[in-house]
Amino acid sequence: MSSQDSFAAHRLLVIGGGPGGYEAALVAANLGADVTLIERQGVGGSAVITDVVPSKTLIASADTMNRFTEAAALGIKTTQGDELVELEASLKKVNERLVSLAEQQSKDIRRSLERAGVKVIDGTGRLLSASTVEVTDREGLTYELENRAVLLAVGAHPRELETAKPDGERILNWTQLYHLQSVPEHLIVVGSGVTGAEFASAYRGLGSRVTLVSSRDRVLPGEDEDASQVLEDVFERRGLTVMPRSRAQAVERSDEGVIVTLNDGRKVSGSHCLMAVGSIPNTAELGLENAGVEVSESGHIMVDGVSRTSAPNIYAAGDCTGVLPLASVAAMQGRIAIAHLMGDSVSPLKTHRVASNIFTSPEIATVGVAEADIQSGKYQADTVMLSLTTNARAKMMAVTEGFVKIFARKGSGTVIGGVVVGPRASELIFPVSLAVNNKMSVDDFADTFTVYPSLTGSLSEAARRLHVMPS
Repeated sequence: MSSQDSFAAHRLLVIGGGPGGYEAALVAANLGADVTLIERQGVGGSAVITDVVPSKTLIASADTMNRFTEAAALGIKTTQGDELVELEASLKKVNERLVSLAEQQSKDIRRSLERAGVKVIDGTGRLLSASTVEVTDREGLTYELENRAVLLAVGAHPRELETAKPDGERILNWTQLYHLQSVPEHLIVVGSGVTGAEFASAYRGLGSRVTLVSSRDRVLPGEDEDASQVLEDVFERRGLTVMPRSRAQAVERSDEGVIVTLNDGRKVSGSHCLMAVGSIPNTAELGLENAGVEVSESGHIMVDGVSRTSAPNIYAAGDCTGVLPLASVAAMQGRIAIAHLMGDSVSPLKTHRVASNIFTSPEIATVGVAEADIQSGKYQADTVMLSLTTNARAKMMAVTEGFVKIFARKGSGTVIGGVVVGPRASELIFPVSLAVNNKMSVDDFADTFTVYPSLTGSLSEAARRLHVMPS
């Protein structure tokens, strides 16, 4: 009997149907495992239902608004005058569209799972031991399932402050924004990390007056400093107010909207407030202690490079592990877990190779080593940064902000990281990610043909400038 046949005689239970869970379930089923997936919210998890898919759909609408309102620079006008007429977003229709897209994506994923032979249970799962899971389904039935292995992919939920409880009407977390029927007159965004910056950018594009309250001295404090500066400059040009070094202490309803009180006593009034102050893993009621699964002080499940927990045959993937809060990382963790569990070829997760993107306008994409690590001396590398304002295609597109950076290891010239700031940076980062993942030299990178004119031409030019003459 093959190892696959042996595994099929047992059961893999996946708790959580987000990217970490459903990707793992598909891989395991295709390798011959008997797979059951338990999901309480809807297949696709928060990534599809309330987070990535809806938020990026909202951002796409805002991006279209931005491109239309700046089209005069391309020589485009209406018959009513030299400039475009003012545009107005129907947030009700925008939200109806994004909710519909999220539901359709969830249905598509569910169909893919069922075609692969995965049994999907709508409900919740709780560990009774390392080999037994208690299921409570949507109809209220409770029963136990035995398993050989469990993958935990239960995600996370928005963090709340006791003094700023979301009410779903005026004080909101990012899962509640899609119930709004009209564009907020003045949205106060508390939190200047990725989520806060993305929604601040999007709602300004949709026509809201936006104030971004940041407890740090700049927007996106954990990202590339040059990229953060570009975004702050764009925010200022578009009339978005940033309040640095300002920590929100409380948010309360007023007669006409909300009042945000800062910890130094200052107050800010607006029509709505979005709380974007981090997330908490959904591990509290999972029965982890029954199976001997260790968690960190923050409640995140502790895993190694192949997604193993401290308990035999229990793996974990996604935001509940606190590794990196990215759907792509969750999916990779899930796939790695199955490969390790089933004895397939596997390489541990390498977080320094992860490509990520911030969907502000302009977008900010990064991969590999950060420049801060180079400046600290952790890596020895040469850096080239080129503004997109010198790129022919960018000029044609009226792109006035953005740049590309390439980091190459000293001596060998190996590409170890990069940053792209500009339109569709999420697509432009891929060649740099390929170079980092395959340890490509800047010479090999620069010798690869690019289209002229194209934005990728700046990547090639940056690599060319990192060429070192042989000694």
